[in-house]
Amino acid sequence: MPKVGMEPIRRQQLINATMAAIDEVGLAETTVMRIARHAGVSAGIISHYFGGKDGLLEATMRQILTDLTDAVAIRRRTLDDDSPRAHIGAIIEGNFDRTQVTGPAAKTWLAFWASSMHKPMLQRLQNVNDRRLYTNLCHQFKRVMPHSEARNAARGLAAMIDGLWLRGALSPEGLNAEEARFLAHTYLEQLLANYDAPASAPNTHS
Repeated sequence: MPKVGMEPIRRQQLINATMAAIDEVGLAETTVMRIARHAGVSAGIISHYFGGKDGLLEATMRQILTDLTDAVAIRRRTLDDDSPRAHIGAIIEGNFDRTQVTGPAAKTWLAFWASSMHKPMLQRLQNVNDRRLYTNLCHQFKRVMPHSEARNAARGLAAMIDGLWLRGALSPEGLNAEEARFLAHTYLEQLLANYDAPASAPNTHS
């Protein structure tokens, strides 16, 4: 009989093993046996907790999305400034949090992005994430500019965040999060330049 309280520990262990396997060989070669080997458990445990590989992949993507949501939320909760610039800055910082840019996390994101074109379950999760980023940005931009301009600003900044992340993740050197944050903050300043007073230099460190 499993020990009481073991299930969440085991589930997290398997999610971490999935990311490690994807980091090692890519999603296509990430088998149930390889994941189990990384986790140091039997392959049957994966079926027991997740119903198979697809369920484990969904749980892994949900974990990464939860980490992203938490990274943004923590930064927004600790703001001293309630301005749109500050909130959007926190969103930028959260999207380049260490939970999103480490090797295993970055490669897992890339794998899920590619697979979402063919797996409806992953596509739904990706769409939720895209809508959340756009909606949060648009809400803040609407506080300082007309709605049509706010929507365009939100689309532009969301595209830049995704583009910086994607180009960095595909780079042989890996994603330079500090540089990506700086470029995103610089673009934000350009978007807001006509609507309020200039802010101090953006913080480019998490």
